[in-house]
Amino acid sequence: MLMKEYRICMPLTVEEYRIGQLYMISKHSHEQSDRGEGVEVVQNEPFEDPNHGQGQFTEKRVYLNSKLPSWARAVVPKIFYVTEKAWNYYPYTITEYTCSFLPKFSIHIETKYEDNKGSNDNIFETELKDQEREVCFVDIAYDEIPERYYKESEDLRYFKSEKTSRGVLQEGWRDTQEPIMCSYKLVTVKFEVWGLQTRVEQFVHKVVRDVLLLGHRQAFAWVDEWIDMTLDDVRDYERKMHEKTNIKVCDEQTDHSTTTPTSLDDIEIHDKARVRVFSSFLLHWSLFSLSHICTVAKLHVKLSSWILSFCLGSFSPEKPE
Repeated sequence: MLMKEYRICMPLTVEEYRIGQLYMISKHSHEQSDRGEGVEVVQNEPFEDPNHGQGQFTEKRVYLNSKLPSWARAVVPKIFYVTEKAWNYYPYTITEYTCSFLPKFSIHIETKYEDNKGSNDNIFETELKDQEREVCFVDIAYDEIPERYYKESEDLRYFKSEKTSRGVLQEGWRDTQEPIMCSYKLVTVKFEVWGLQTRVEQFVHKVVRDVLLLGHRQAFAWVDEWIDMTLDDVRDYERKMHEKTNIKVCDEQTDHSTTTPTSLDDIEIHDKARVRVFSSFLLHWSLFSLSHICTVAKLHVKLSSWILSFCLGSFSPEKPE
């Protein structure tokens, strides 16, 4: 298990970002869902917790099978997806990610939002319980972003909002910007596979950081699209985007059904066979010598990075070679 705390400041208030976050996630999920794959919204409804009060529970499935390289498709079940479960008690949220065929892999994210510059060192005092973690500050304007995600219109070094007059963000903007808020994210990655755990968990955190950077950049870059919305407006937008996204994902899967097993029993038989092959594959990994483990680790790191970069923000990663 590897735990890190990320602090991402934004030129917004916590109340404003409540709208911006919902808008950004819905818009990006719809844009990146296509060809029967992407984000299917399984459940999105009000939820009440005895400790945190009224909130919203959302469950999503991120389908990725066709985006896998050929060597992975041979051993991965046909119905392959990453599950996201989120409990939104804004300004506190919990998000969990699991994989349909890797039970030893998970990501747990706890998020708290405050109107400050990331100066609260005790915000997760209750959750940490003396556990060690590395604190990482993320600068949405000046931290380097992967080239494949870069868009000039989302470059906050040059972007200025017409409706709020906020921006351009200059060097050191966090020291002078008003208003300013911070997303505090406590991220725990688990990948309990002998010989690969440390390396994969470290690499997954690198991918998580890139995804958080891109998502928060887009939320501010799109501010003029959502700043006039109320919570009811953005919930209505979210509902419409979910319906459109589900149509894009599910209709294409239905079209593909003519070339795949037609009964649930057939699907189950095919998937069980693939799972057995994949399990055998993992078993042979553990029998390799130390020199071979290094080679296998590279393959697994590519697959893990690629799954994570897509599922956390529904981004379109490059295929591993």
